[in-house]
Amino acid sequence: MCSDHWAPWSAHQGHSGFAWTWLGSALATTRLPFGVVNAPGQRYHPAIVAQAAATLAAMYPGRFWVALGSGENMNEHITGTGWLPKPVRDARLVECVEVIRALLDGAEVTHDGLVTVDRAKLWTLPDVKPLLIGPAVSEATAANHARWADGLVTVNQPPETLRRV
Repeated sequence: MCSDHWAPWSAHQGHSGFAWTWLGSALATTRLPFGVVNAPGQRYHPAIVAQAAATLAAMYPGRFWVALGSGENMNEHITGTGWLPKPVRDARLVECVEVIRALLDGAEVTHDGLVTVDRAKLWTLPDVKPLLIGPAVSEATAANHARWADGLVTVNQPPETLRRV
């Protein structure tokens, strides 16, 4: 699993390469399954995320998944469009997930809401659709993601916190 971050968590790490390039190399040189944590809606348009996910899933059937979150200011601020309140980012994420799922189902998508899509269609579809996973640290986020996610990823926390999440 890798996070699709623009910047490393700290300058000490010193690197933050493009996650999708790394994933292609990792999938090509191993037999392991891989996934990425991505935030569609600000830094990435959901149609682009769908195309990237569909391509890797087509190339490596059953081995690729994507976790879709509402973003982190440390990564999304680069667009210069401002940092939206969490409820708006969560609503935008749900729209993005709906767009991504429809595209992975082969539909032509037009959508006008917190994200805009104009007649998008994926031309390379995988035989095995990638799972759309919900990344969550809090109970509230896990509950929101439970409405649409195929699974959950989280971070190391005390066992009692993990049980609640």
